[in-house]
Amino acid sequence: MSKTYFNVKIELDKIKVDEIIDNAIRNQGKGYVCSVERNVIATSFHNHEYCKIVNDALVNILDGSIVALFLRIALKRPVKTYIGADLFLDYVKRAKYRSYFLGNTPEVLKGLKNNLIKYDSNIADMKFETLPFMDVYSFDYKRIAQKINEDNSDIIWVSLGAPKQEIFMSKLLPHINRGVMFGFGAIFNFNSGIKNFRRAPSIFLKLKLEWLYRIIQEPKKNIKRNWEFLRITPQLIREQRNYIMTKR
Repeated sequence: MSKTYFNVKIELDKIKVDEIIDNAIRNQGKGYVCSVERNVIATSFHNHEYCKIVNDALVNILDGSIVALFLRIALKRPVKTYIGADLFLDYVKRAKYRSYFLGNTPEVLKGLKNNLIKYDSNIADMKFETLPFMDVYSFDYKRIAQKINEDNSDIIWVSLGAPKQEIFMSKLLPHINRGVMFGFGAIFNFNSGIKNFRRAPSIFLKLKLEWLYRIIQEPKKNIKRNWEFLRITPQLIREQRNYIMTKR
């Protein structure tokens, strides 16, 4: 069972993450996977209903070097991330599962499909569907699920951005027959080949500074997100250390 870090359940063992996902797919199960980064942590801190949604996931991954840094401080031990962008390409390159790509724009989905076919030719026959721009509580989840069920997908990749995509997956879950959903936000953009949406250069990735690159790319959105996470970090660290003490 995943442990709780900063009030959110996260599995830090990459092997266990893959085992949980593979077992669910192989056994015709269903669930969703959340990519936990600073925005998810901050939103969970302020919104208990959203926190429950994240903690009800099949499994969650730690996708954020800045979160890992402060978690290392709280735990006083090394902490490794499992970046959603890496997991995404890893699963695509396996050419093992039938995927359903849901969300984002027609332009991004077209570029995404063209690029992913390079890794798995079967992707040419997989579904790439946009979603209407609306409040997350207003979607016709039964209709969306019907299409997914007809496709009999193993994996449903959802690109709506946090916290919308986590709520979306929780609402869609009761209506799908099987399959594992992944809420991975900007990963469709990174793999679409569209210039403005490229992932951070390798030097930023190597130095664990992808968060800084995203601030440079979209300062208005990401400065606010990082500031809110940094603002609550001292309290999160204190609470995490208290949590550890009570479990001893």
